Amino acid sequence: RRLEDEARRLERYRSEFFGQMREIIGGREGVQIVGDRFVLSSEVLFEPGSADLSPEGRAQIATVGAMLLDAAREIPESIDWILRVDGHTDDAAIRPGGRFASNWELSQARALSVVLYLISELGFPPDRLAATGFGEFRPVVPGSSAEARAANRRIELKLTER
Repeated sequence: RRLEDEARRLERYRSEFFGQMREIIGGREGVQIVGDRFVLSSEVLFEPGSADLSPEGRAQIATVGAMLLDAAREIPESIDWILRVDGHTDDAAIRPGGRFASNWELSQARALSVVLYLISELGFPPDRLAATGFGEFRPVVPGSSAEARAANRRIELKLTER
């Protein structure tokens, strides 16, 4: 019963938070709010095939991360939450001999890069973060067109219960 109550409370915070965030970041290039998560285009955050945040990517993460950190301060200590950072790639094969052996590794490295930036530059509490990589296995747009691949290359930030 206690866990159910905490889950309901977190859901209420999430709902209010994302409603306010839609108003604040509406129209910002490279950032969307889809349901209960921030979706950031990989083209804005990273150079192709890289897991190093670009200067523009750092600025985007700093903006969204600061909003999330402010919101996190409002969540009661009794709610056990995390910010899950999910890396996603398209289905294009990784070039042989590159830094990453697979899209799975690239997606994980990108998620970790965002997590480490949130910790080192914004002071986000490490115990409230998780980096996950999904590779090409959770596309939001089916197909291999340029548009589908661009939509599928993304970082998602989701405030959720642990």
